[in-house]
Formats: sequence, structure tokens, C-alpha cells
Amino acid sequence: MSEPGIRLIVGLGNPGEQYRQTRHNVGFWFIERVAAAYQETFRAEPKLHGQLCRIRVDGLDLRLLKPATFMNRSGQAVAAVAQYFAIPPEQILIAHDELDLPVGEARLKRGGGHAGHNGLRDTITQLGSREFWRLRIGIAHPGDRTLVTGYVLGRPSREDVEQIITAIEDAERRLDDLVQGRYQLAMSQLHSARSGVD
Repeated sequence: MSEPGIRLIVGLGNPGEQYRQTRHNVGFWFIERVAAAYQETFRAEPKLHGQLCRIRVDGLDLRLLKPATFMNRSGQAVAAVAQYFAIPPEQILIAHDELDLPVGEARLKRGGGHAGHNGLRDTITQLGSREFWRLRIGIAHPGDRTLVTGYVLGRPSREDVEQIITAIEDAERRLDDLVQGRYQLAMSQLHSARSGVD
């Protein structure tokens, strides 16, 4: 028997054109692609501190959220939307950039810490829970912690962009499983997606 499925996907990123193409905004890249695939658009919801989009997947409602705040206040929008629509943490998926994964890999996990990610840190604080799902989109590590801020706020190379988009497309193909609560299937499919021969 499957668990309750995902009802809210949040893409983490910074608002503003200057951040659009940066590594830190790959969470935005993901949910924008999902919205486009369903031919839906985002609408500003100031009271909920973000932009929302509603789609139907397998006959089920799924909301997509882009916080309108900067990354370190992302949790404000997540908590507001979760409360408004009565969505528990375990039915929320947060898509974010992940330094600890190679470029082109995406991984699903539930729970855990924030690993220094300001968007996750604020989400945990505002939700009062770590038990949400995460879609970790690999951007790799610059190799030196003193370089991290400039690195995540910088633009990836064209080759890296192509690999990140491929990982995002792999994750997008797992949407049906996620809304149906088939998490183990989604994880096994996604985690094996890049291990084969290209």
C-alpha cells in the first residue's frame, strides 16, 4: 500500500533576473519545467509570500511554489502555503541545489538536516519539521568552502547546464510516482537513471 503522495512541490531559488541562471536557482528551474510541461503558469500570491501554480497529475491536485522571498527566508512561503492548504510536511517536496552531488545527478530523500543550505534551514525552522521530502539536484562542490557563496550564485557552464537539465528531466518523469506515494519506486528509478550508459 502506497503512502500519501506529494501535494506541494517547492522550488528553492532567489527572485530577480540576476539570479535566474545561477546554480542556487536550480529548484526554480525544476518547477518551471514542470509547470511548462502541464501548460500552466505561476500567479503571484502576496499573502502566501510566493508564486503558485496548480496542476493535475493522475487526477490529483499538485501545487507548485516559488517563494518570493530570498533563499534564507524560503520557509516563510513554504509554511504559509502548507498551512493554508493543510498539507503536512511528509507530503511536501523541496527541490534544491545540492553541493554534495555531482553535476547531472538528482536524488530523492525524506528528512535529514540542512547541510548548511539556507533555504532548507529556514524551511525546517518555519515548518517545525524535517520530515519533508527533498529533490537534491547536483551542482557539485567548488572544492573549497570559502568559494561556495560565489560558486552557487554563479552561472554553470553550458555543459553543466545540459547535465542539470537532464537530471531535472529524469526527476520530472517520476512525478506520477510521487503524487501516488510510490516513493521507493521513484527513488529506485531516479537513482538508477544516470548509472546506465548514455
